[in-house]
Amino acid sequence: MKHIVLCFAIFAFAASGASAYPQVAPPTEVHDATALKPPAGARVAIVEFEDMECPDCARANPLLKEASEKYHIPWVRHDFPLPMHVWSFDAAVDARWFDTKSKKLGDEFRDAVFANQASIQTQADLRAFAEKFAQQHNLGFPFVVDPQGKLAAEVKADYALGQRIGIEHTPTIWVVTNKKSGVPFVEVVDRTRLYQIIDQALAETANEKGNTSGATHHSRHATSE
Repeated sequence: MKHIVLCFAIFAFAASGASAYPQVAPPTEVHDATALKPPAGARVAIVEFEDMECPDCARANPLLKEASEKYHIPWVRHDFPLPMHVWSFDAAVDARWFDTKSKKLGDEFRDAVFANQASIQTQADLRAFAEKFAQQHNLGFPFVVDPQGKLAAEVKADYALGQRIGIEHTPTIWVVTNKKSGVPFVEVVDRTRLYQIIDQALAETANEKGNTSGATHHSRHATSE
């Protein structure tokens, strides 16, 4: 499957002893752009499809968080767990469980997993990490996280959404706008240009209706509809 190619290359790159992961990804051929728009009330947003076990997603995460906070724009995070990864799907389900407590807590869990990704090698490691994270926030992590499969269904819906769009790698990142004409979204294939792309998007939407930012939620997770 094409969508596993980039992450496989990243692992090979790391195994070779290189100290940095590539930041330039091949552009995505978008087949369905219906999800590439900012949340209601925002002119500009970051939309990301991520795999919590993907090393390059972990590398991108601090930059996206920083950009969202700097510009006060929403950061819409979608799950795209790759089949090649042993614990990424379970991590996405765990994050959805923390979302049920608060979206802020769910995003904090995602950030914590990315920050500690190297120490999580197995599903048992992930379980121990989630239990510790829950304990640190005065929560009891359930033995069965998703008894009815509702959270797993949400993750699968995000994955299906990514497939409809045409995603072939993680992370896949766009800066999206509420522009009524022209191209309303730009894929961030080179993350060194992220701020430049956001600056341009804000300038191009200066006369559009809607808030400049998502000031009340620097980071949010949205499921597919």
